[in-house]
Amino acid sequence: MSVPIVAVVGRPNVGKSTFVNRIAQTNEAIVHADRGVTRDRSYHRADWNGHEFILIDTGGIEMGGSDAFQTSITNQALVACEESDVVLFMVDGQGGLLADDIAVAKVLKRSRRPVMLLVNKIDQPLREDQIWEFYQLGLGDPWSVSSQHGYGTGDLLDALVELLPGQPAPLEADAVQSATAQAEICIAIIGRPNAGKSTLANRLLGEERSIVSEVAGTTRDAIDSVIEHDGQIYRIIDTAGIRKKSQIEAAVEYYGFVRALRAIDRADVALLLIDATLGLTDQDQRVARLAEERGCALVILVNKWDQLHSIESRDAVRQQVVDRLPFVSYAPVITISALTGLSTHRILRTVDEVYENYSATFLTSRLNALLTELRDFGHTVSRGRMHLRINYVTQTGHKPPVFTFFANHPQIVDDNFSRYLENRLRAALPLTGTPIRMKFKKKD
Repeated sequence: MSVPIVAVVGRPNVGKSTFVNRIAQTNEAIVHADRGVTRDRSYHRADWNGHEFILIDTGGIEMGGSDAFQTSITNQALVACEESDVVLFMVDGQGGLLADDIAVAKVLKRSRRPVMLLVNKIDQPLREDQIWEFYQLGLGDPWSVSSQHGYGTGDLLDALVELLPGQPAPLEADAVQSATAQAEICIAIIGRPNAGKSTLANRLLGEERSIVSEVAGTTRDAIDSVIEHDGQIYRIIDTAGIRKKSQIEAAVEYYGFVRALRAIDRADVALLLIDATLGLTDQDQRVARLAEERGCALVILVNKWDQLHSIESRDAVRQQVVDRLPFVSYAPVITISALTGLSTHRILRTVDEVYENYSATFLTSRLNALLTELRDFGHTVSRGRMHLRINYVTQTGHKPPVFTFFANHPQIVDDNFSRYLENRLRAALPLTGTPIRMKFKKKD
């Protein structure tokens, strides 16, 4: 049985993201004093007294607002209402009832979903004469709450779970974590701003899950979505564009940058999106380095390939990838168009391959057979009277694979020899798409 869904909607800056963070006991939703910070709908798992549900944080709804994104933001919020089991409609108790609140209430009453009216920013109980105006919305008795301080949220959640449809008995936390780990591959779509990440996410999902615009920085949160393809479950994370810290101009953009880094940290596979029309930039190199340092598998997607019309321009971009990304040369490269769908069918198939390599476990006997071949080849390191001899190798970790070499003088291993070993490992083992880690220890 599926987990119930609860949508949190309202006009901008009434405290929806603060409420979601409090109930979900996280800080994933971006909170900022500016209006319109949240744009896409984002999903957050929550629990109250053993009743599990999913909260959808939505952008502020303004009827006829002047924001260029307002139509898309409103549509995203309305989609959240349609897929939810219960709607929490939040208004500002300090600002009072506004025309947009009345317009949104009319839409919600037509949705045929249970609606709970939340009067936010209330730090003490309201008298009846202070909330009478909110009865005009025709949504029943208002619930006075404080998202920031938690006032009234316990009673609200007690009433909310009574409206939720039946759900299976809660699993133990370890069992839930284990089932999730086995059930899905976590994919983060990363890249600099305006490379086409949201367009690709929507293409893979088959729906307009993220707002798409030519304005750089449209996506601010890391947006999770789950799909199933050929029996495999994928969690796809559309991230905010990553740029240099010195180029981050606003606090909102900084929080989006932090969310993108967190998305890479929890990803199994990162899809690095490069804009073919601009070629490979310094920022693309930095983003690739972040993925490599954080140890997730990597697939490089060269987007907008259909906009390069000459063989020369295409060859030039391919060569840039080779020349400027040598530190992730293990990553497969796919040329695509997220807008038209060109070659996007290859992405999940490639993700499956690199994830298998990323999580693979290799027999110790196989690794030491390779080590015997390396000894026969004769390549080693010397420093003074010390001559390196590797006696034994075993795999000591995965996701990504970690190989530990036991040697007589591990301290003399240099970068050149490490690269030599990595190249020989990659030539002998299926390691396409995954970084590897190598450790050198003294043989007892």
